[in-house]
Amino acid sequence: MPQNVLLAEDDRAIRHALERALILEGYQVTAVADGVEALAQAHKTPPDVLVLDVMMPGIDGLQVCRVLRAEGDRTPILMLTALVETQDRIAGLDAGADDYVVKPFDVEEVFARLRALLRRTSPDGMAPVGAAPKAVAPELPAGRIEAAGLRMDIQARRAWRGTRELELTRTEFELLELLVRNAGIVLDHSTIYDRIWGYDFGPGSKNLAVYVGYLRRKLDEPGAPQLIHTVRGVGYVLRED
Repeated sequence: MPQNVLLAEDDRAIRHALERALILEGYQVTAVADGVEALAQAHKTPPDVLVLDVMMPGIDGLQVCRVLRAEGDRTPILMLTALVETQDRIAGLDAGADDYVVKPFDVEEVFARLRALLRRTSPDGMAPVGAAPKAVAPELPAGRIEAAGLRMDIQARRAWRGTRELELTRTEFELLELLVRNAGIVLDHSTIYDRIWGYDFGPGSKNLAVYVGYLRRKLDEPGAPQLIHTVRGVGYVLRED
């Protein structure tokens, strides 16, 4: 079934243009003009994914995000923002957003980020019908995941880049698994610390950067694209580009 997108954007031109583009891409779209309508619609008919403008009159996108997360709603949220400062992006991630796109944006980037978010919540880890890339990935055996040319067997705790098997420590394996499962999604430092170590060591800690460095040295190959990218002031993302 086509995936339902709840779009909240107060700029009429942007809202209508993005709504049309999403419909043409195969999504079902409910478009609203402010945060109050967004919350009402989310409670009435829970969507598969939300696209929220940060700056809206009344209840803004960050407040919508905080309310839904406080209610235990884990629906993926993509933020649209004209705010480009690092602290603004951090505020969105801290509010519970999963990813963000900076205005002015390319609609293809919005599509790509939505596909990544929907893969994250799809039972088989693939983008659902109506939100899928043109080529559909084959179904993987249970306990195996793939992204950006990496393969992992979670039960056997083995990982490969292409045909080369990687020799990873326990922490390196768990960090790589987290990144692969969330490929294309920017993970902030606190989220990674919580998932891997169960504790946020604070902004002054270099622990995460050290392990990312270890992992990069084992992943990187001459002439091949780097896979783990730093988003300054926010965190890390796994993607092949």
